[in-house]
Amino acid sequence: MPSASRLPTAPRNTRRSGADDIPLAQRTISPALQRKPRWRLVVSAAGAVALASAALVVVFPQPLRRLLAPPPVEGLSARVGMDGRLLGHFPYREAQPAALVSIAPGVQLHRDAALALDRLLAAAVVDGIDLRVLSAYRSIDLQKQIFFEVKSERNQSALERAQVSAPPGFSEHSTGYAVDLGDGRAPGTNLSERFESTPAFAWLQANANRYHYTLSFPAGNPQGVNYEPWHWRFEGTAEALQTFEAAQRLGR
Repeated sequence: MPSASRLPTAPRNTRRSGADDIPLAQRTISPALQRKPRWRLVVSAAGAVALASAALVVVFPQPLRRLLAPPPVEGLSARVGMDGRLLGHFPYREAQPAALVSIAPGVQLHRDAALALDRLLAAAVVDGIDLRVLSAYRSIDLQKQIFFEVKSERNQSALERAQVSAPPGFSEHSTGYAVDLGDGRAPGTNLSERFESTPAFAWLQANANRYHYTLSFPAGNPQGVNYEPWHWRFEGTAEALQTFEAAQRLGR
């Protein structure tokens, strides 16, 4: 039996088993405990935003173009809404000169609307009603003057003015399909809500649809435009119906 002095002794610097046995270069950390570099997080977030924006452009191209586009009317900071309206009014193209005919000195209307209006006025005369045309086609330039000059004279905000007059490029009158009508026997009611109390307005309510004319802005209309019992538009052709399709859809 070997003597005690010859018995093997444990090394003084015994290494512990476990993580310390693995070289530092080969050690790994649980994925849950790893921290991604900040630049990677930024790049990932930016990529997600880009993908979401691209998807919106594909799915909702028109609304995004409207939101990103500059204001459509010079001098107004207002932008169009998701349905294309500006301060309650839908956009309309200006009638082509070749489509317009004269119905009175200095007064023009789209030829289709003019033919129907002639029949409407003739029928009103037979019934003893004296209807008068107060306004018809207006160019975009004329509408610009009417909107901004009266707005300034009356010290109105853009929203206040838009409740009674459309901004240029957003007026039904520019299409050549809209007319303002009055009662020749009650001129004091012209372009006023009081027109609704006249025999002329009562006749229009009962007969205008026969000639494809409809009231554009009835009381409480969904466009938020003030009640205009004098303002009527023609919807008697496919082209006219298409022109006012958005307004019709909103009113359903």
